[in-house]
Amino acid sequence: MSLTHTTAFKKLDKIEDIALVQLLYVSSLTLSSRLNASIFEDVEGHARNYNEQQGITGTLCYGNGHFLQCIEGEKAKVADLTQSIFADKRHKDVQVLLLQTIEQRSFSDWRMRLLFLERWLWSPATKKQATQLAPFLPFSPHHWSAAQTEQFLKVIKEFDTPPHINAAGITYNALGNMVRHVAAPHQAFLIVQGFLSVLLVAALLLLFL
Repeated sequence: MSLTHTTAFKKLDKIEDIALVQLLYVSSLTLSSRLNASIFEDVEGHARNYNEQQGITGTLCYGNGHFLQCIEGEKAKVADLTQSIFADKRHKDVQVLLLQTIEQRSFSDWRMRLLFLERWLWSPATKKQATQLAPFLPFSPHHWSAAQTEQFLKVIKEFDTPPHINAAGITYNALGNMVRHVAAPHQAFLIVQGFLSVLLVAALLLLFL
């Protein structure tokens, strides 16, 4: 069961400040953020600098307009970072899927790997390596069960290298997200209008031939 801002911090309050904690949250990018092709570099760059200073490790995943981030560190440091995450206006629908104390870190690299879970951006080598990700695509982590979340972490922890992507494609992805955001609510209308347009063109051709 996912946790809201309030319930997540109530649970954190019960944990000792020096305890090692793993927290995993999911969120959705706002429309303005989806149109900003540099947002991934901004987020990754900030995370890299902050995490090194605060002893935070983990991984950051993006796909289908959604973020999933796993962060690990001392409870006090994780709590401060979580507060900033919930206050960040670049994303919405923030939910904590997993919050627990741990004996050791699953991700020991403070650089916070950024994984793009968009098949069409992957290199052929990545597609071969990442076949285990098929059950989790299209990426929609808000609807995952606890078991799915745990399995996903297990899969990405085993990667030799993060999924390699064509960085230029991120710009197209931003545009694609915009089109999908606008078109999806009116998809049926657009399909009908397109069909009627084809019929109209056919009728005009028959009339003048």
